[in-house]
Amino acid sequence: GGGVGIIGIYKAFKELQEMGWVNERMPRLVAVQSTGCAPIIKAWEEGQTASEFWHNAKTLAFGITVPKALGDFLVLEAIYKTNGCAVSVTDEKIIQAENMLASREGAFVCPEGAATLSAALKLAKTGWISSNENVVLLNTGSGLKYPETVKIEPKILTVDDHL
Repeated sequence: GGGVGIIGIYKAFKELQEMGWVNERMPRLVAVQSTGCAPIIKAWEEGQTASEFWHNAKTLAFGITVPKALGDFLVLEAIYKTNGCAVSVTDEKIIQAENMLASREGAFVCPEGAATLSAALKLAKTGWISSNENVVLLNTGSGLKYPETVKIEPKILTVDDHL
C-alpha cells in the first residue's frame, strides 16, 4: 500500500548489482493501485517525482488505500529508473482476478494481490508485457481477511421423500 514492497525490491536489486552478483538489467517494476485511490499512478502519468494527496480514497482493497504514501518519491524513482510503469485497476477487475486465481490455482489471495494479476493482464493486453517474458506477482495476504469479496451461492437442498 505504501510502496515498501517496490522500494525494497528496487533497493535490493541495486545493491546486488553494485556487489556484482546481478549483471543483468534490472527488472521493470510496476506500481499497482485501485482506480479509487491512485496517487502514484497520477504522479507517474504526469511525470512527477512525488504524489499529491488523493481525496475521497475508496477501494475494497484496504491495504492499497493509501492517499499519500510517505515514500512516494522512492516508489516513483524505482519505476522511472527501471523503465517500469504505474497501473490502476478497478475494484471489479480486482474481484475478477481474485476469482480467477481461486478457480484456476486454488489460491484465495487478498484483493491487493489480485490487483497485481489484474494489472499484469491489462499490461499484457496492451503489449507492455510480452508473451515470452517472465513476470513475478506479489501477494502479501490471504483472502480470508476479506470474506466480503467472495460471492458464495450454495445449492439449497430440499427435503423430499428420498432423504
